[in-house]
Amino acid sequence: MEALSVYFLDFIASWGYVAIAVLMAAENACIPIPSELILGFAGFLIFSGQLSFGPALLAGMVGGLAGSIFAYAVGHYGGRQFVDTYGHYILVKPSHVDIAQNWFDKYGLKAVFFSRMLPVVRTFISLPAGFAHVDMKKFVLCTIAGSLPWTALILTAGVALGQSWKLMLAWGHQASLIFVAVCAVVIAVLYIRHRRSRKQAEQAAEPDID
Repeated sequence: MEALSVYFLDFIASWGYVAIAVLMAAENACIPIPSELILGFAGFLIFSGQLSFGPALLAGMVGGLAGSIFAYAVGHYGGRQFVDTYGHYILVKPSHVDIAQNWFDKYGLKAVFFSRMLPVVRTFISLPAGFAHVDMKKFVLCTIAGSLPWTALILTAGVALGQSWKLMLAWGHQASLIFVAVCAVVIAVLYIRHRRSRKQAEQAAEPDID
């Protein structure tokens, strides 16, 4: 895959948004192409004025969603045995599918959201969702909600790093773990505040009986 990276970069440089969409679709269809490579280089091209942020973000999201739906369909109609039998042709390792399966078994549909920001799991989480025949609409919504902040973050990092964008290839996994941890804390705080506000409103609405 490292040897192919040069061709991927040439593809993005030549075809721009189309290449971003195609490669992100491939990554989310379980072909292990690092999104840090695709979106990081796209961010550099935005930095150098060759691309624009909005269309690049849209291309990444459309491609990622298309690839995720494809992987979901493979899991839904083919099942685990099909993936284990033929997955090696596109470099899908059973151990990687196991990691995604463990996440899905533990967190259910919520894993589809959070795993979009995690290394390895984000590439393969669509398969166990398909194995479990989860509701397609909920799957799509969780995929979009989880992919949007990740796609925007990597593009932004590529723009910010400029010519040093390749640093993300070395540090992208660690950064994604930190990002997920921060998101989890923010969501927990918002949930706690919501519960407190709701409880206070319910207490205020209770009749004062003397």
